[in-house]
Order: sequence, then C-alpha cells, then structure tokens
Amino acid sequence: MKLSLIICTYMRPQSLQQLLQSVQVQTVFPDEILIIDGSVNQETEQMIAQKKVANLRYFLVPESFRGLTKQRNFGLDHVASTSDIIAFLDDDTELSPTYFEALIDTFATDATISGVGGVAVNENGWSLTVPDTKYDANRYFQFEGFVYKEGQRNVVRNYLRLHSNVGPGKMPEYSHGKTCGFPLTGRIYEVDLLVGMSFAFRKMVFDSLRFSTYFEGYGLYEDADFSIRALQFGKNVINTKVQLNHYHHPSGRPNSYKYGKMVVRNGWYIWRTKNANPDISATFKWHAITILLTLIRFTNTFTTTKKKEAFAEAAGRTIGWWSLWFNKPN
Repeated sequence: MKLSLIICTYMRPQSLQQLLQSVQVQTVFPDEILIIDGSVNQETEQMIAQKKVANLRYFLVPESFRGLTKQRNFGLDHVASTSDIIAFLDDDTELSPTYFEALIDTFATDATISGVGGVAVNENGWSLTVPDTKYDANRYFQFEGFVYKEGQRNVVRNYLRLHSNVGPGKMPEYSHGKTCGFPLTGRIYEVDLLVGMSFAFRKMVFDSLRFSTYFEGYGLYEDADFSIRALQFGKNVINTKVQLNHYHHPSGRPNSYKYGKMVVRNGWYIWRTKNANPDISATFKWHAITILLTLIRFTNTFTTTKKKEAFAEAAGRTIGWWSLWFNKPN
C-alpha cells in the first residue's frame, strides 16, 4: 500500500526537524512526504534543504493558503494520484520507529477500516489496576485491567451524572465524550473521533471529502468534524500500536479568550454535525456541561498559577455560549 505523509507547519523548524529525524528511522518509509509550510521566513525551508530527506517535497505557501485547514487541503491537492493512504501528523510530534508499519498493517488487515489514529504515549495516563484495590467510579475509569485517574472537570461531571455514557473516542448524543483515550494494550478500538496530531485515511475518503472551510484559521476540532463525516466510508479506529510523542509546542496558538470562544462555538458545530436533531434531554445535557466546564474554568482563576489565562478562557467560553442564541455556526 502506497503511503503519502502530509505535514503542515508554521514557524517551528526545530520541532519539524525532530519529527523528520524520527521519520527517517522508520521500519517502513513513506512513499512521499509533503511539507506544507505557512511560515513567514525561510528558516524551515533552510532546515529542510540541509536535511535532504528522501521522497520529500516542500511547499512554502502564500498568505492566502496559511492556516491548518487551507494547508491540509493544499497538501491533498498535491498528493500523488497513486497513493492508497494519506497520513497527517502535527509538526510537534515524534514517531516510534514502527509507526508507519503499524499504520499500514491496520488498513491492510480490515477493508472496512477507512480511518486510523495513533496514541501519544507521553500523554497516556493509564496504569494497571492494583489487585484488591477498590476504585471510586467517580474519580477513576477502569477499562480492560487498566485504570485512569479522572481530571477535575470529569470528576464533577461524574458526580452530577453528566458523564459520557459511551466509551472513549465515541460521541454521546449530547457530545462531550470521554477524553481519556485508551491504555497501551496493543489492541485496535473502534471510535467516532480521531485526533489530528496523528490520523490517516484511505485516499478514497479524500476523493470525496475535504477539510471544512468553517475551521479556517486555528482549526480547533477540525479533526473531529472530518472524522465524523468520514464515517460514511467505513470505520474509524485507534490502534494502540501506532505510537508517537506529542509535545504541544506553544507557538501558533490563539490567545486564551479566542480559544475559549472556539471551544464552545466549534464544540456546538461538532455536536450538531454528529446529531443534527438532538432531543430535549441531549440538548439540556450539552448546555449543562458547557456551563459547568465554564464555571470550573472560572474557578481556575483562583486555583492555578495561570490566572489571567484561566479567566480569559472562561470569559471566551461565556461569550461563545451566549452567542449561540443569536448567531449559531453554519
């Protein structure tokens, strides 16, 4: 199976260099690598010229094509017509040596799989359960002999019975799914949502779909939107053997206020993409959880060291929620 890799980047030459180093030691190498660079200087281009990575094509896009959505769609327009699989990676990731081998094997073993996502091992919070230990179900989530300690927001949701009623990676009717991911069991799990830091789809999906222009700019939840629409072509799965590290480079991200507003408005968009006509119960729960998470973020103004960021995000969430009553996303 021929594999094309698209990496969209912006002003992160050192992070991208680290990623490319991990690509070069793969047990299976991509048939082509497309770097779609939205940078406003030549530092990334100069770094790539020095690396001389095989099968790599570099594109420095003009301002009209900057932004994650536009750069991803630009890359899709330039991918080889012979590709079977098109993979995307964030530029601040680093791959395990068998990443692409495990990715291709996942597609090859099941023709009904159309999308595959990986697991960030450095963010994996699962541990083996301790025998004869009783875990509070509101504070810990147990799954296949592993346990995950819930964060503050999910503990509160659990006590208020506003928790997700489906497994990790699945979207309940009221959205706001489990954010714990999966333990490193080596197994494959069917999901609704894949994470854009590490996902791939069969080329036939991209022959019919593109990333939504609604998310042009920072593109928060763009990956969720595409994952949901891609379900019409087959299953989305997470393979816990498709492993990488994700470092969340701070540059290129919106300020806290804009981020908070996007969390709510884009979250509403994703919810209604998956559930176009939710019932009264699902509608109540979506709004109740949104308000609850906003209140929790306000309390972080007093409980964390980043007080200004917490307050600004909470304010953005509040304005975002109120705006839904007058100006819903299309």
